[in-house]
Amino acid sequence: MRVMVLVKATRDSEAGSPPDPAMLAAMGRFNDELREAGILRAADGLRPSSDGKRVAFDGASRTLIDGPFEHTSELVAGFWLWEVKDLEEAVAWVKRCPNPMPGPSEIEIRPLYEMSDFI
Repeated sequence: MRVMVLVKATRDSEAGSPPDPAMLAAMGRFNDELREAGILRAADGLRPSSDGKRVAFDGASRTLIDGPFEHTSELVAGFWLWEVKDLEEAVAWVKRCPNPMPGPSEIEIRPLYEMSDFI
């Protein structure tokens, strides 16, 4: 089962402040564990939404929206793509993850669709 593990944005991540070196080191060790376990497929952090753009679709119409975007708690600051045996394994790994933010934070786990879901 493939899952997208989403690190939710916070005011700190949206401010674009550089991450704490100790947190980066802890996250590096965690990523090494994920690699060694054979579940890590991809991982990266995202720049603040002030550096981003959105394209809104309405039929044939397209509207460009410049960041920053509202509702910080609904934004994503980073992600992993994991291949795990089930959702419970993904939850167990997330519970081991260092806190990715200086204060309270959330990580969301979302299963990806597989072709077998449509057959």
